[in-house]
Amino acid sequence: MKKLINEFKEFAMGGNLIEIAVALVLALAFVAVINALVTFLIMPIIGIIFGQPTFDSLTVTINDSIIFYGSFLTAVVIFVLTALALFLFVVKPYQAYRARYDVVEEPVFEAEEVVLLREIRDSLRIVPPTSR
Repeated sequence: MKKLINEFKEFAMGGNLIEIAVALVLALAFVAVINALVTFLIMPIIGIIFGQPTFDSLTVTINDSIIFYGSFLTAVVIFVLTALALFLFVVKPYQAYRARYDVVEEPVFEAEEVVLLREIRDSLRIVPPTSR
């Protein structure tokens, strides 16, 4: 039981788990920023263009059943605008940063003789010593 508790402590306090937890908290905070951008800046611009900031009032009535397709349309627009905002304000700047500052490592090519010698060495390791 003590071993299990120690393993759990190692897992819970491991570097990767802490890094993931911090990334999750930052991502959740960033969601609020993107939602504010879409809700308070982009959707009002849509309201200026279309006369209202959301499409929630759009409905269709069929046989006394009301279909609120406007709410779905608003959700789709918010999703697309959120994805666009993330792409323009996070992905593209990050790609530009990486292209500017990342060092591209050239692949290392070994001489053919070295590769052949390694293959011979590896094949000799496989053969049992009594048959040599």
